[in-house]
Amino acid sequence: MEQQQIPRPEYPRPQFTRESWLNLNGEWQFEMDPGKSGISRGLNQDEQKLTQRIIVPFCPESRLSGIGHTDFIPAVWYKRSFKLPDNWNGGHTLLHFGAVDYEAQVWVNGKHVGKHRGGYSSFSFNITDALQQGENVVTVYAEDDTRSGLQPRGKQSGTYHSQGCDYTRTTGIWQTVWLEHVSETYIESCRFVPDPENSCLHVTAKLSGNTKDVEFRCNALLDGLLVGKQTANAGSMSVSLTLPLSQIKLWNTDSPVLYDLELELIRDGEVLDSASSYFGLRSIQLDGKAFRINGKSVFQRLVLDQGFYPEGIYTAPTDDDLKQDIEMSLALGFNGARLHEKMFEPRFLYWADKLGYLVWGEHANWGLDISTAASLAQFLPEWIEGVERDFNHPSLIGWCPFNETWDSSRGTRQDNDVLRVVYETTKAIDPTRPVIDTSGNFHVVTDIFDVHDYDQNPVTFRERYQPFAEKGEAWVSFPDRQSYNGQPYFVSEYGGIWWNPNQSDEKSWGYGDRPQSVEQFIERYDGLTSTLLENPNMFGFCYTQLYDVEQEVNGLYTYDRQPKFDVERIKAINSKKAAIED
Repeated sequence: MEQQQIPRPEYPRPQFTRESWLNLNGEWQFEMDPGKSGISRGLNQDEQKLTQRIIVPFCPESRLSGIGHTDFIPAVWYKRSFKLPDNWNGGHTLLHFGAVDYEAQVWVNGKHVGKHRGGYSSFSFNITDALQQGENVVTVYAEDDTRSGLQPRGKQSGTYHSQGCDYTRTTGIWQTVWLEHVSETYIESCRFVPDPENSCLHVTAKLSGNTKDVEFRCNALLDGLLVGKQTANAGSMSVSLTLPLSQIKLWNTDSPVLYDLELELIRDGEVLDSASSYFGLRSIQLDGKAFRINGKSVFQRLVLDQGFYPEGIYTAPTDDDLKQDIEMSLALGFNGARLHEKMFEPRFLYWADKLGYLVWGEHANWGLDISTAASLAQFLPEWIEGVERDFNHPSLIGWCPFNETWDSSRGTRQDNDVLRVVYETTKAIDPTRPVIDTSGNFHVVTDIFDVHDYDQNPVTFRERYQPFAEKGEAWVSFPDRQSYNGQPYFVSEYGGIWWNPNQSDEKSWGYGDRPQSVEQFIERYDGLTSTLLENPNMFGFCYTQLYDVEQEVNGLYTYDRQPKFDVERIKAINSKKAAIED
């Protein structure tokens, strides 16, 4: 398949790029395995052909995959051949997966090369020892059980039909698959901690291979000009340095300045490995009730983004679709989003970095029974992978591992230690950002206290938050289960105003009573939103939601991204100055 015909042909990991890579998207052999008997039947062997064809990276439930099967799929198989480029001599070949839902096993030329559990985080295997001359065959097997209670499923429906705020499921490969060639000694990953107050960037690199007599070099460029250069001796599995910067331009929503970064491993003057990256200089601080970015109180005008697409389900049809979702949000006067019940792909975060768009990282915890500490084994490893993968993005300003941790169907309550352990682990991995333990309920230990409130009456909505505006007395949902302790506070879900041009559609769903006209919608939207903007103790809001998803019709755009209202009228409301802003 020609490069221009490959779906999602762009490099999938823009914050850590190499020139030597091969995109494996496109047509693969495919087969569903309802009995999970494929290994016994030898489907993992190269000579065993699969019965269908699928277009990767689109899940088999999607129309873009060419399959469009939306019933439950217990297990799936993929297979395709590839030939390595002639110049990939020596070194190592890595096989990368953006995401496979849920538990994946991989074979190359019939040799088992690895296993991964988690439907949202990225993973890779070193397949060098399994390769052969000429044609090679990669086989992927994935099991998925959204009804087990043993895996995070997010907004994937646990019933046959999509219903309420749960939508079409995703099984198997749903992000780009690619090969990468690296040297014997190479950079596995890098972590960047911006330090604008001290005019520098702190860099830690994780290395692989023989690092004896190896130097790690970083060059920072701004608008093509060298503004920082530093080298450190390696000699171990990791190396750290501080990169002073001669020019300081901060990353913020008004001016999302990005520095380019060149990374190299050098021995005796020879470059062993190189990669390209970028970073933004910005700081985050919680100050009383204010959320400060670069020392300035920035009111977070957020919108809920579910990350669903009519044709691709979890997967955007094109890279431009990711960018356009952010541009649509900005056009309405929002400056960021809660990336809801889903770890979004790195390309979305790349565009958020480029466009100055604030985002909160969240896991897809719905579907996982967290009433027992055993759930940590299903949740924590994948969450750690996601936090480490997305750490370097300046647009990402906070973590929220859980959303609305309701009691289980058996009536058993959440295990508070699960939330506490995940919170503490997240803070240990990333001390630079605030962490919300669970959005809405039920808080255990959290840097920020947030609530969800779908009251559709602007009058009672304002009355609820007036004591907080006047005396700092916060409204707490479920006061028998959680308590407010003076943290920064915001309403992280509100509105959800049900508006469908075809109001007689019985299949549609939204919150509360429906407005009877567009003018009633605008009046309600203004009343609810202004209440939050005018509260001097409120640092932000998050409106539900950016676009409709299937039957849920409370978006400001339709599912196919057409505006439902006058964009400028919504923008005028969202853009009012907030009382808490400097």
